[in-house]
Amino acid sequence: MTTQLPLALRWPRRQRFEHFHAGENAVALEAIRAAAVDPVAPWVFVAGPVGSGRTHLLIAACKAAIDAGRTAQYLPLAGLRGSRAAAIRGMAGSDVLAIDDVDSIAGEADAEHALFDTFNRYRADGCTLLFASVAAPVSLEIALPDLRSRLGSLTQALLKPLADVERRQVLRDHAAGRGIELDDTVLDWLFAHHARDLGALLDLLDTLDRASLAAQRRVTVPFLRNLLRKE
Repeated sequence: MTTQLPLALRWPRRQRFEHFHAGENAVALEAIRAAAVDPVAPWVFVAGPVGSGRTHLLIAACKAAIDAGRTAQYLPLAGLRGSRAAAIRGMAGSDVLAIDDVDSIAGEADAEHALFDTFNRYRADGCTLLFASVAAPVSLEIALPDLRSRLGSLTQALLKPLADVERRQVLRDHAAGRGIELDDTVLDWLFAHHARDLGALLDLLDTLDRASLAAQRRVTVPFLRNLLRKE
């Protein structure tokens, strides 16, 4: 189970609030940060497309909760094998529970009822629930009306992905911090041939850093093309 993984694996070092590049999402960031550390802060439903930082924020919230002396668990519904209803019902005993991929259980009756019951239990216990999905509750095909109503009553944090120019600058800044120069030609090629999700780009930067050091070469388009061909 995800909840049994070591802290370093459950909450990778990069997925922290201080590493989230907010852009137009500063208000959403602060709402999630408050819910993570303050038991009386409103619960938050985070919605946004792939690459907008939903998972980053939920994992960051768990780590912030731990740092504030609270207990926390993270449950990614889309990645579960077996009964998702059983997994949801099995999450108990933490001050903060962050549930990712809510959209993946839409129309799944047992899982919807399990999430509804968990919602009510956490509310009664004075704990905190955080949710994330590709879309806001009103746009999800959740069949259970009471669950849809409860999710819709939460603070809605609607995330906007960073624009390409912002992602390019973030990547350039991270690279510069490692002593790597990414010129416009390299960035143009990279954004045309690689996933534009910021997390994926930063993971690639880790690989670039190791490969360029090992080869004692600066990062050029031929170097990058050859590296990605090998992966």
